[in-house]
Amino acid sequence: KCNIGCSERNIRLVIGSVLVTLAITHDIGAWGWLGLIPLVTGVMKVCPAYALLGEVLVVRTVKVAVVVTSLLI
Repeated sequence: KCNIGCSERNIRLVIGSVLVTLAITHDIGAWGWLGLIPLVTGVMKVCPAYALLGEVLVVRTVKVAVVVTSLLI
C-alpha cells in the first residue's frame, strides 16, 4: 500500500539519487550509500517507518534529515 505522497516521493528520489551518485564518484564517503534508503522507498512508494512509528514522528524526522543532508552536501 502506498503511504508517501507525490512531493515526498520526488524529494526521496532526488536526495537518494544525489547521495548514491556522489558515493559512486567518491565525492563523499561510504555514508553516501545510505542514499539507497530514500531511493528505494521513493521507487516503491512505501515507507516502512511510517507503519512502525506513525506518520507524524517520521515526517518530523525526515524534515530534520533533509536539512542535515543539505548542509553536508
